[in-house]
Amino acid sequence: MLETSARLLRLLSLLQARRHWTGTELAERLGVSDRTVRRDVDRLRNLGYPVDAEPGVTGGYQLGVGAALPPLLLDDDEAVAVALGLRTAANGTVAGIEETSVRALAKLEQVLPQRLRQRVRALGSATVPLVGGGPTVDPGVLTTAAIACRDHVRLRFAYRTRDSADGAGPAAERRVEPHRLVHTGRRWYLVAWDLDRSDWRTFRLDRLHGLEATGHRFPPREPPDGDVAGYLSRGVSTRVYRHQGRFRLHVPAEVAAERITPTSGVVTPVDERSCLVEVGAGSLDEMVVWIAVLGFDFDVVEPPELVAIARTLAARLGRVENVLS
Repeated sequence: MLETSARLLRLLSLLQARRHWTGTELAERLGVSDRTVRRDVDRLRNLGYPVDAEPGVTGGYQLGVGAALPPLLLDDDEAVAVALGLRTAANGTVAGIEETSVRALAKLEQVLPQRLRQRVRALGSATVPLVGGGPTVDPGVLTTAAIACRDHVRLRFAYRTRDSADGAGPAAERRVEPHRLVHTGRRWYLVAWDLDRSDWRTFRLDRLHGLEATGHRFPPREPPDGDVAGYLSRGVSTRVYRHQGRFRLHVPAEVAAERITPTSGVVTPVDERSCLVEVGAGSLDEMVVWIAVLGFDFDVVEPPELVAIARTLAARLGRVENVLS
């Protein structure tokens, strides 16, 4: 049985390495008869690999297109290339596939031999991406967090908050039960249950230090919100600020979303022509200025103090003159 399984893997590797093989060529490569090749091809088909066969002197075998993706075999160079490509995509080089890339990278790096991991790290450290728009996160941190989310394993790390990120305060040790990774287009966040605070928290991955999987498994908890991305958006755009406010914008939600990122506000449709936006700010004055420069007509929902601030700002702007005219 072991010999047959090894031969099937070898046959699959040959079929992936070249477009077309004759039965005789495969038999010679594998050291078996043509009949054994036919039986092995049938076994691959039963495992879900679409192997097409053409009869005749010029016929042969080739991998076809199936309804589902079967497991693939990669040689060393191909595995390194895929790992590097996934690391690049995870850092936001290709928009929209960051989180999928992290999941695939976590699966791949779990089975990479140590010699290939060293090659991936060496090539990664020698490559300098010219990207912007947000802080970078080490791919090792991403894969460790992704595997912990998948396997329900507790994490331990030192974390710098908004106040201590600039070096004003020490990093605090946190112990969490990770739930999901969320990418906002500029930053990576971890949504997790904070064991010491007995509550859900969000953590920016670029502020994590010494991330370590403890090996302690836990039963998954009910998430704080069915919409994890929406929960994170509220956490980083409103709850962390001293003041919170709600406005009704007189534009469709999809139009507002083009100007309001998930980390700056939470947009909720009201009808086809308007939407609600929840925001947070260090002061109410700052909040009114921010909503005004979006360029949309708006009404204040709460708090009512925002109305007087908006009118004062409008009067001040109305007195502006061009002193050079």
